[in-house]
Amino acid sequence: MTYAHPKPGIGSLWRTTTVRLTVLFIAIFVGFAIVLLGYLAFQTSIQIQRQQVTAIEREVAQIELLSRQANIRAVAFAIQRLADRPGPGIYYLGDQAGTMLAGNVSDLPAALLVEPGRYELTYERGLEIYGEPDESLPTSGTAIVDSLTLPNGLQLVVGRDVGERRSFTGIIFTTFLWGAVAIVLLSILAGGITARYVLRRIDAITGTSRKIMSGDLSERIPVTHRNDEFDSMATHLNAMLDRIEQLMTGLKEVTDNVAHDLKTPLTRLRNKAEAALRENADPEAQRLALETTIAESDQLIRTFNALLLIARAEAGTPSGALTETDISAVVADVADLYGPVAEDAGLTLTADIAPGIAMQASRELIGQALVNLVENAIKYGGKDEAGTITLSLRREAQDIVIEIADNGPGILQTDRQRVFERFARLESSRTEPGAGLGLSLVSAVVRLHGGTVHFEDNGPGARAVIRFSGR
Repeated sequence: MTYAHPKPGIGSLWRTTTVRLTVLFIAIFVGFAIVLLGYLAFQTSIQIQRQQVTAIEREVAQIELLSRQANIRAVAFAIQRLADRPGPGIYYLGDQAGTMLAGNVSDLPAALLVEPGRYELTYERGLEIYGEPDESLPTSGTAIVDSLTLPNGLQLVVGRDVGERRSFTGIIFTTFLWGAVAIVLLSILAGGITARYVLRRIDAITGTSRKIMSGDLSERIPVTHRNDEFDSMATHLNAMLDRIEQLMTGLKEVTDNVAHDLKTPLTRLRNKAEAALRENADPEAQRLALETTIAESDQLIRTFNALLLIARAEAGTPSGALTETDISAVVADVADLYGPVAEDAGLTLTADIAPGIAMQASRELIGQALVNLVENAIKYGGKDEAGTITLSLRREAQDIVIEIADNGPGILQTDRQRVFERFARLESSRTEPGAGLGLSLVSAVVRLHGGTVHFEDNGPGARAVIRFSGR
C-alpha cells in the first residue's frame, strides 16, 4: 500500500496549523505595534502643542503684570525685544485705534483684535518697528495665538508658529509609518523562518511515519542536539517505535517458532492416531495411542497457554489491574508448595524471606514466574543427590530482590541471555520435557512490573536474580 503525499503549495501551507497560528500571531503583534507607535506619535504631537500653549500663557501673564507696573513705551520695548529673538514666537502690540506699536507680525484679522480669545491664523511676518525687516525670518506661516486687551487699553497678541511642530509631527508619523512597514516585513520574515523550521521538523516526523507504514520498522525520527520540545517528542516517539518493533519482532519469532517447534508434536499426534486406526492394532495398543495423544494434546494446550500469558504480559495488559501485593506472602506460598516436590526429587528447598515486603503487582503473574523458576531449579538441580535450592527475598535500599539458586550444572555465560527467548532449549535440556517457554514467561512478567531478571554463576549451579527497582 502506498500513501500519497500532498504537493506543497500556498493552499496546503495555509491549511497547516503552524502557518495559520504564525499569521495570527504576526497580525496581533503588528496590530499592537502599530497602535502603540501611533499612540506615541499622537501623544508626542499633543505634548508639543501643550508646551507651546503653556509658553504663550506664561508670556501673556508676564506682559500683563508689566503693563500694570510700567508705561506704554516700556511695554512696547519689552515686546519688541521678544519679537526680535529668533524662534517661533509671534508678537503684536497695538493701540485702541489699531496702530501697531511693536511686534513681528502685521495684517492681523480685525475680529482677532476685537474679540479676545485663542485663534489659529495665517500671518505675515518680517515687519519690525525699530529697524529694517529681518529677511532671515519666514514671511508667512500658521500660528496659534492668544488675543487680549491689556489693563492700559493696548491690544496684545502672543503666539507660536506651529510650522515646526507640524513638521516634527510629520517626521514622527513618517518614522512611525516606516517603522510599521519594517515591523510587518520583519514579522513576516520571522514568521516564515519559524513556520519553515516547525514544518521541517513535522515533515521529518511525517516522512518517518510514511516509511514505517510502508513496512520499514527500523526507521526513526531524527533527533537534533537542541534538546527542545521536538527532540523530546521525537525521543518518546522513537522509544514507542522501538517497543513496537520489539513486539512485531517477537510476534514474528513466535509465529516462526510455533510453526517450527509445534510441527513435531502435531506430527506425532497424527502418527499415533493413524496407528490406532489400523485394522490389526490390538485394543491395548489403541488405548496406549489414545493416552499418548491426550498427553501430547495437554502439552500443546500448556504451550499455547504459556504463549497467551507471555503475550498478555508483554502487551502490558495482565488479567486484572496491578494491586498492592504482599510479595513476602507470595514467595512463602511458593516455598511451601514446592518444598515437598523438591524432597520427592531428592533436593532440599530452603527459604530466606524478609517479612512485610509489598509492591504494586499481579499476584497471579508474579506467582507463575516464581513457580517457573523453582520448577526449572528442581528439574536441573536434581542431578546431584545432595542438591539444594535456595529461595530468598530481601530489600536492597529501595530495590526488591528475589533469588532462586541451585547447585546443578549451571548455565554457560554465552547462554544466560538466550535462555529467556521463546522456545529456547539448551543442549543439556533437550532430553527434558518442555517447550522452552517458562523462562520467556518469567522475563515478560518481570518486564511488565518494571524489573529485570538475569542468571549468575552460583558456583556450582545457577542463580536467577529478579530485581524490582524504585519500589
